[in-house]
Formats: sequence, structure tokens, C-alpha cells
Amino acid sequence: MERESSLRERLIDVGVDLVMTDGTASLGLREIARRAGVSHGAPRRYFPTHHALLSAIARRGFADLEVRFAAATNGTTSPRGQLQEIGRTHVGYALEHRGMFELMFRHDLLDSGEHPSGRSQLRESTLPLFRLVVELIVRLRQEQAAARRPGAPSGPEPLPAVTAAALWSNLHGLAELWAWGSLQLALDAPPPGEASGSGHLDRLVAAVLDAHLGPVNS
Repeated sequence: MERESSLRERLIDVGVDLVMTDGTASLGLREIARRAGVSHGAPRRYFPTHHALLSAIARRGFADLEVRFAAATNGTTSPRGQLQEIGRTHVGYALEHRGMFELMFRHDLLDSGEHPSGRSQLRESTLPLFRLVVELIVRLRQEQAAARRPGAPSGPEPLPAVTAAALWSNLHGLAELWAWGSLQLALDAPPPGEASGSGHLDRLVAAVLDAHLGPVNS
């Protein structure tokens, strides 16, 4: 008899495969159970609610994104360089895995207080990634302050968390508008899916960082 932990992971594996290939609309309990080769009621033994199973699937996405962030920033020591790589990776993941990305950032799944369970909440998977961006912004501002000429004027800045939230929101919007083809229309760029559009995306990500963090040589 298969151990419960093994079957639990298999249900999550099936859900990950479904959302990657067919999007969030495919993630019904019955379909996941059917693909896993178990009865319709079997998922309830491991996930008390449909929401709990969706959260477990989305948590895999955050784990994957965290690994990608680490790989992208490996060897890049400057906070600005790391933020640039994180931005490119974030947008790239959103475009490559649209179903998983949509699931990961659904507000109802992130509202941990509304759906208590015995396992760690999904919010606890996303906040470390956000805190990483905040920490890099703090480091970047410290570098910018140290490099500023004595007596050079410096205006008030938003809190690092506010800047991080604005930056993250801008990257989300960039990914969505690119996926829909809206930005390509405005910029006369290649349609979604064409590799020749990667240069446009890199420039857009750089522009987003410049807008929220200041130009590289500022």
C-alpha cells in the first residue's frame, strides 16, 4: 500500500502537470483524482479543502521560482545587478508558466487567515521572495548614498517595502500586458511567443528598474 505522504505528493505532482499544460481551469478535484488514479474522494484525506490542494500546488511554483532567482543571481554581487536578474526571471517565469503564475498570486490563496490548516500557509512561501527584493533595495540605497557627492541634494524616498511593492506590481503588469500582446502593439514589437521579442522585454525590465530605483549611473 502506498504511503500517505507518497500519494499526497503524487496528487500535487498531477496538479502541477495540469496547471502547467492546461491552466488553472483544469484544477478540479475530480480531474486531479482521475489523473492520479485514485477515487474522487481520495484527495480529501490529504487536503481538507480544494483550496488546500491548490495552495500546495502553488507552493511548488514558489519553490521553483526561488530556485530560479538563486540561479539567476549566482555570481552577481551588486544589489542592482541582482534586482535586474530577478526582474528578468520573474517576467520570464510569468510568460513561460502562465497557469502556475496565475495560481501563485491569487489573493484568496494568499489570504492565510481565511483558510487555516495544519500546514504552513501559502503566504509564508511568497513573503521571503518579497523580503529578498526589499533587502536588495535597502542595500542599493546604501550604495547610492555612499557614492553620492558630499552636499549633493537627495529627495525623500518611499520606504523600501513600498518601492518593492511598486516594482513587483510593475513587473506583474509588464508580464500580463506582454502576454496579451498589448505592449507589442504599442511598441511595434514581435507578437507573444516569438524569441525576437526578448530584447524588447529586457529593455522594458531595465526601464521598470530605472523608474523605481533610479538610472544605473544616478
